[in-house]
Amino acid sequence: MAILDSPTQHHHPHFPAPPGYREHPRRHPWEIGLLVLVIVSSIVLYLIAFAVVLSGTVSLLWLSVLANPLLLFLGRGLNYGQQRTNGVKMSPTQFPEGYWLVVEAAQRFGLSEVPDAYVVLGNGQINAFASGHGFRRYVTVYSDLFEIGGQARDPEALAFVIGHEVGHIAAGHTSYWRQLSQLAMKIPFLGQALSRSMEYTADNYGYAFRPDGARRAIGVLSAGKYLLRWVDFDGMADRAGTETGFFVWLANMLASHPVNTWRAAALRNRAVAGALFFRPKQPVTAPASASWPR
Repeated sequence: MAILDSPTQHHHPHFPAPPGYREHPRRHPWEIGLLVLVIVSSIVLYLIAFAVVLSGTVSLLWLSVLANPLLLFLGRGLNYGQQRTNGVKMSPTQFPEGYWLVVEAAQRFGLSEVPDAYVVLGNGQINAFASGHGFRRYVTVYSDLFEIGGQARDPEALAFVIGHEVGHIAAGHTSYWRQLSQLAMKIPFLGQALSRSMEYTADNYGYAFRPDGARRAIGVLSAGKYLLRWVDFDGMADRAGTETGFFVWLANMLASHPVNTWRAAALRNRAVAGALFFRPKQPVTAPASASWPR
């Protein structure tokens, strides 16, 4: 796999750049096809809403569809305002570990500007997200995630998470126009499938940014910030091929993010794309060339 040169600019002396990519970030092969289907469905919904309202049949449902562009604009603006007024903005002096990771990820993924980055009170929740408003893009990380950043736990897991979120921005997932065209994301199964494909894409960015953080990131998602090192990553990945049944399938189909076992399998076996609809046929052991941390 190709190795890209590490960036040489804007690196803080205490956070030197690691070796280059283990692989190029890849978009999930189903993402564009599902996106086109969602866009077409969204256009149909907008046309139906317009026709219904034009005919004189006014209802809150169809009016909300027509108002979606304004509601989305206001929602994105309010969300950004909340981060700016309540969050701690990462900088060289505040949460510098996270700040320089965002800078490095933005450079590696070819962004023209470094996204704003904020830390907000997690209050026990493990979460992070990327969004935007106008021409600005930003990343928000819940404070609890920084508790996995210390040497006593696993800083690479934090780096993977930040790479994942900046990957959403690099892949275009946070664009207003893209989100406006995804009105049909609310259609059961269809919206969740597109969302899972985008999460797999962002995982590919996270893996390209910090491959050694993938194993511990699954540990965080599965057992939390304190017990992540107790999670058997290979055991999670193996179970993706052995857990069977209708409700296992349904749990995945209704999920906006890949279920943890399938996600682990996709992060371990880089030869195939993450499973969207049906479980991996059989577990694949990690290749001998992969040096996963234990």
